[in-house]
Amino acid sequence: MKRREFLTLAAAAGASLWLHQGTAFARVGAFSSALSPGHRAARAADNLLILVELKGGNDGLNTVVPFSDPLYYRYRPHIAVRRHEAIALDERVGLNPALAPLLPIWCARELAIVQGVGCPQPNLSHYRASEIWDTASRSDRYLRDGWLARAFSQAPADFGKRALVYGSAELGPFASGAGDAATTVEAFGTFGDSVKAAMHALALADAGSASGVPVIRLTLNGFDTHGNQPLRHAGLLHQFATGMSAMREALVALGRWNRTLIVAYSEFGRSARENALHGTDHGTAAPCFVAGGRVAGGLYGPAPQLTQLDGNGNLPFAIDFRRLHATVLRSWWGLDAEAVLQGRFRPLPILRA
Repeated sequence: MKRREFLTLAAAAGASLWLHQGTAFARVGAFSSALSPGHRAARAADNLLILVELKGGNDGLNTVVPFSDPLYYRYRPHIAVRRHEAIALDERVGLNPALAPLLPIWCARELAIVQGVGCPQPNLSHYRASEIWDTASRSDRYLRDGWLARAFSQAPADFGKRALVYGSAELGPFASGAGDAATTVEAFGTFGDSVKAAMHALALADAGSASGVPVIRLTLNGFDTHGNQPLRHAGLLHQFATGMSAMREALVALGRWNRTLIVAYSEFGRSARENALHGTDHGTAAPCFVAGGRVAGGLYGPAPQLTQLDGNGNLPFAIDFRRLHATVLRSWWGLDAEAVLQGRFRPLPILRA
């Protein structure tokens, strides 16, 4: 996609989202009008984390598209995103066109895309892979508490220990130790409904000057695309991108954007090669998205290495997922990441001071 088309599309995406979301978030704006910029002291304990779980195993290769690699088109003759449709991020990779609503955040340099995220000896069971992410464990080790449950137990007294969970009844990273502290809200309907409910709850809490909510988790289901993937996957990516843009709009209105870190992830990626059903099977490494007013936007990590597939035809990982956890714990909240993660993982350099 040419630069002029890119900028035009970015502007159109932003305008379209503003028109469609203005009414939905009018109430959020009303709550935020009572909040002054100095309403919340600049403390790490007040920093908000929003986790967006792309449930089912998101296809990373059709999300951040390696359009310059001929192997991508050889491995995916029917489902690959065509080169002229991909929104180029650099000379090697581009976004799926369904992610166009993310362009205003990308252009503002407030969106980081971390490529090749995974773990050693990955497990391709949905349940076990999710458990590994949620507990921050090694593949061969089983932990009882979620990584955020452990973080809550070690956080200082002034750190809020209540979580809002939308789109899933599973506590995931809050399990066990955080079970009593987490507030679970089962959101029925679309991902957009969950986003609206979460932002409304946050606005109500802020208006009461006592949010005590350091974490919100949202789940977008449906990424297990074994067959007829292209249209299904594009629809899911569009829901995700629209929801991300809506959250940014609401958080800016609340004066929260610079105090919010959004991390979007999936339990694993998909196979490099398409299957006979024009879909993909369970795979390994995939990109993660990190957004916020203090995020140093850009691409992090190497582009997919399609020449280095393992014996099962899956991508090697480049960045251990626990480095994302360490970024949240140490860089965002100032907590002891090594104690929580039970190991040393270097935070990613994706935050501005």
